[in-house]
Amino acid sequence: MTNIEAADELRAELRQIEQWEKDQKDLFFWEKLGRLPFALLDRITPKFIQEKIGTALDELGNYVQSGGQYLISKEQMYRKFFPNEEHDEALALHRIGQLELSRMDQMADSIIESGTKTATVQGATTGFGGFFTLAIDIPLLLGISLKALQEIAISYGYDPEEKSERIFIVKCLQFSSSDIVGKKAILDDLAAFHSGEKSGQVMSQLEGWREVMLTYRDNFGWKKLFQMIPIAGMLFGAYLNRSTLLDVAETGKMMYRKRRIMEKLKSAGEL
Repeated sequence: MTNIEAADELRAELRQIEQWEKDQKDLFFWEKLGRLPFALLDRITPKFIQEKIGTALDELGNYVQSGGQYLISKEQMYRKFFPNEEHDEALALHRIGQLELSRMDQMADSIIESGTKTATVQGATTGFGGFFTLAIDIPLLLGISLKALQEIAISYGYDPEEKSERIFIVKCLQFSSSDIVGKKAILDDLAAFHSGEKSGQVMSQLEGWREVMLTYRDNFGWKKLFQMIPIAGMLFGAYLNRSTLLDVAETGKMMYRKRRIMEKLKSAGEL
């Protein structure tokens, strides 16, 4: 523990994260109203879009089991922290974990900024181009979200190639897609990670990731409706993708930040 990162400062940061968690549980009524009726969505969602959502769900399962096609290059992240150096993987993650929290936050914020720009451009393109580009949007948005979360994990010194971390990442995806009841349950699940208990119970509760895909379906339905109005489909697609990525990345930052703070306090004997 450095003098700069005194225990009192870390506890203050932890309280801010806990307040953010509390705020996430307060679901406003218009968020409920924002969800299109499932029956309407079924009518306006073609079969091949439903199949694409099913494929994305399978890919998410493959990601949890093996990393699949969504694993990122960790070396690129190491070079951002330690340019012009040779990197031993285990040592690089350990070194990142020992950095000051402000340095980790700076890297996470840059990842969020870059990811939201990419998602915005993608949403504008797929929101303008019709059914087929909307079908492409589903796996692309999932890929951007997983990439951002993996990079945020590395920013706080965690290895996204570990299965337990991939589960944590999917839980972050699920959290950003859930209602008030779901958010509370997921926070309880993630508490096992925060306390260092990467238990089998957390892994067994992962079937709720289907909520993530329902959110993608909601987004598709809104984009399809706004495509009927010139330009509106492009603007709304950009807004939806940007807000989705921002919610996912903010959740990842807060959850990984909380884990790192608690580990710093624990290593200093302050927890």
